[in-house]
Amino acid sequence: MTVLITVWGASPGVGKSTLCAGLSQWLADTGLRVDHFREQEILTRPQFTSVAEEFQATGRVELGTLIAATAQFVDSVVASGDDMVIADALVPFVPTLLAMGHREETIDAFMADLTEVLAPICPVMVFLDGNAETALSRAASREGAGWLEGYVGKLAGYEVSPPVADVASAVKYLLRERAVTLGTVGRKDWGLVLIERADELPPDEVLRVAQRGLRPWMDRTVTHG
Repeated sequence: MTVLITVWGASPGVGKSTLCAGLSQWLADTGLRVDHFREQEILTRPQFTSVAEEFQATGRVELGTLIAATAQFVDSVVASGDDMVIADALVPFVPTLLAMGHREETIDAFMADLTEVLAPICPVMVFLDGNAETALSRAASREGAGWLEGYVGKLAGYEVSPPVADVASAVKYLLRERAVTLGTVGRKDWGLVLIERADELPPDEVLRVAQRGLRPWMDRTVTHG
């Protein structure tokens, strides 16, 4: 049985990529076969070529394109024989759907289809919760001059609600993104590991909390592997 661990967070800068790297190393050290799907690989992995091409051509992605690409991804995972896939900000695509102006009813309907497609690889979300304003500040310090302005500008150009015009409104939007993500996952048959105040914890403690939360799925993989 393959398990897909998809890592999301309340804001950029909350520690998703660091946690993904730590989880990948930990799982590989136990002898499991692990695929680490990094955040930008949706633009380069062959299963998502249609998504990248459609977005580059139109600035949007149809829901059917996302479902079809995810189905190809699941087929490739099953064929690979990997035990675990660690995905940095991949499914369930909620920020993408919100950016395209979809309402929560549409997102819930999409999630029903997505959950069915993902069933063969047992999706589990690890969500790093925390203060979005603090995390954005941390990301800006890490990425350097111009990053925060560019991030706010990107959100401002999308169809998000509430609309974004500055850092304060970006924080308000991220609160909605968090609520929609956790709400729609909670209404579907996904595993969920919620790490509270992740922005206040050192990375090694975030990893330990995630490890404890993921033990049931790791044990299931070992049992069936």
